[in-house]
Amino acid sequence: MNVHEYQAKELMRKFGIKVLNGQVAKTVDEAVEGAKKLGGKVWVVKAQIHAGGRGKAGGVKVAKSLDEVKMYAEKILHSTLVTHQTGPEGKKVNTLLVEEGCNISKEFYLGVVLDRNTSKVTFMASKEGGVEIEEVAHKNPEAIIKVPVEPGAGYQPYIGRILSNALGLDAAQAKEADAFYKGLYKLY
Repeated sequence: MNVHEYQAKELMRKFGIKVLNGQVAKTVDEAVEGAKKLGGKVWVVKAQIHAGGRGKAGGVKVAKSLDEVKMYAEKILHSTLVTHQTGPEGKKVNTLLVEEGCNISKEFYLGVVLDRNTSKVTFMASKEGGVEIEEVAHKNPEAIIKVPVEPGAGYQPYIGRILSNALGLDAAQAKEADAFYKGLYKLY
């Protein structure tokens, strides 16, 4: 199933998972109005296409003023982004997500997939967030930890402990992360 980032975040909110606030925009004016509604001084303007690598292709920009929100929205909206997942024809951007900015001290990768080899829902995590996970898998596969979930047991607290230990989270972070893991599992 293909869902855009903004759609995934709507689902996450329904399951109690904390995500940044954002506004969907189909026009430049909607992008600027969305930033105004969000408030703050920093926003991220994100192309909404079904492909990874949007940032490297110029489809994710940090704006530090409403003028920059407008400039990036004009540049990204209706452009064609070419990423490693779109092929050379690229994908046209018809929708933007304008998201509130935040301070990022560390990035992680966390995904939930159906492992076809084991027929189990499996958490995948890495301290090497902020880069394409496919690149990490190719260059440094041991940097990715996989934690399968037994179908009959469902999510158990030990899964959160394994993931948080692998990510190097302290006790307070691990407690908050556990709620995130549980919510992700419920989504699956």
